[in-house]
Amino acid sequence: MIQTQAQLHDFLHRIKDETELAIDTEFKWTNTYYPKLCLLQIASKTAADCIDILAIKNLTPLFDKLYQKNMLWIAHAARNDIEVLYRYSKQLPSQVFDTQIAPDLLKNLRPEEANFGAQMSYQALTEILQGITLEKAYTRLDWTTRPLPAEAIEYALDDVRYLIKNYHQLKTKLESEQKLGWLMEEGQSLLDIHLYEVDVFRSWRRVKGFSRLPKQTHNIATQLASWREHHAINKNKPRKWILSDNDLINIALGKNGLSDKKQQEFENFLSQYPQLQDMICDVRQHTPPTAEEKAQKVILQKAIQGKANQYNLTMEIIANSKTLLRYIRGDQSVNFLSGWRFNLLKEELKKCKIV
Repeated sequence: MIQTQAQLHDFLHRIKDETELAIDTEFKWTNTYYPKLCLLQIASKTAADCIDILAIKNLTPLFDKLYQKNMLWIAHAARNDIEVLYRYSKQLPSQVFDTQIAPDLLKNLRPEEANFGAQMSYQALTEILQGITLEKAYTRLDWTTRPLPAEAIEYALDDVRYLIKNYHQLKTKLESEQKLGWLMEEGQSLLDIHLYEVDVFRSWRRVKGFSRLPKQTHNIATQLASWREHHAINKNKPRKWILSDNDLINIALGKNGLSDKKQQEFENFLSQYPQLQDMICDVRQHTPPTAEEKAQKVILQKAIQGKANQYNLTMEIIANSKTLLRYIRGDQSVNFLSGWRFNLLKEELKKCKIV
């Protein structure tokens, strides 16, 4: 495990010419707003090692390598790794190959791989592709523990050792079906900076039960949610530690109140952000579908299922239930109105005439 600047320098020198790197992270996310990065695993075709982020003071040389313009990140469920590293680097990779998304594009490629499906775990994918069963003994380990057990380090390294092998096999399969471009397009969608920057004024969307509140309480609930998010960020504490969803709802309904200290903090926050006084929340996208909307969704699902069958895809990878409802309600930003999905569906969407 790399724990000194000199060791990091040597490792970066070994991979200096590599433009494809398998990436995985181990972090702790139990009592903070942001995840605490503890370990970064990197593998190339010829090298693999764990970098102890808690021990390395200067991460700039590492980030210089990871965020090179010609660098391809290979990761499983890449958004998690992109997010936790963005917190430390304030940078996004140039391109990403997500091995969790790839199986969704390869459904039923061969009979023995028929269980490729949505949100496949790294362990399941590795067992299918490599015939290797990986241990899960350290999935709940506190990665801030030092020294780390040798077995835990090997466990972490396995996450990138086989990731490289999985990548090459998946890439070959995608190329044979002319779907590699689709996968890379999916990777690009993960590189939207808005996915990783918090908008406190939209944090009401995180409040469970918000859409069921009476309209006259939306403004106070929005203010409370924004204050809670702002406060949680500043203190780097989970938002529920500041105020639970249930308490927030009850305060908005007038059933409960904030403590004197929190009330003062809340009022100070509102004085800094007067725009919250007139903020309008569109909760329509969060309400249950009407009978007419359900009927429209069935029409769309039938058309999309036909295309999914034609290209050996799950319907959900093209458009899931929530995305369809957003489209029916007029949202033109849904993912199947652009890119490879739209190329598959544009004629069917014209025939359906939903929007």
